[in-house]
Amino acid sequence: MFEQTKAFSGFSVDDIPTAKRFYGETLGLKVSEENGMLQLHIAGDRNTLVYPKDNHEPATFTILNFPVDDIDQAVADLTAKGVTFEQYEMTDAKGIARGPEGPPIAWFKDPAGNVLSIIELPAT
Repeated sequence: MFEQTKAFSGFSVDDIPTAKRFYGETLGLKVSEENGMLQLHIAGDRNTLVYPKDNHEPATFTILNFPVDDIDQAVADLTAKGVTFEQYEMTDAKGIARGPEGPPIAWFKDPAGNVLSIIELPAT
């Protein structure tokens, strides 16, 4: 039934203008706004909908993973832009988890508290 449907993901935030600045300026994504909602134009032709919600509660799981070639450089670049990386038991001082069970990954939050990550994956 849905095999040909171009499904897309979405998540809520508590402040659209702040989200637009963060995703557009801090993360450098192409962002458009229509009807009070944002579209994040992400590579691969699968836009992500960002919508306002008065009683927004941040996602406690990772809602977007951004693959990068060099996680150390990406962490440095984002830190310079004011992004703070989460510190967990398995992360190093930079906030990067480097374990035997997967590729290097670092988590951070958007201004609405939603969890995002950068993950070092080989270019394909």
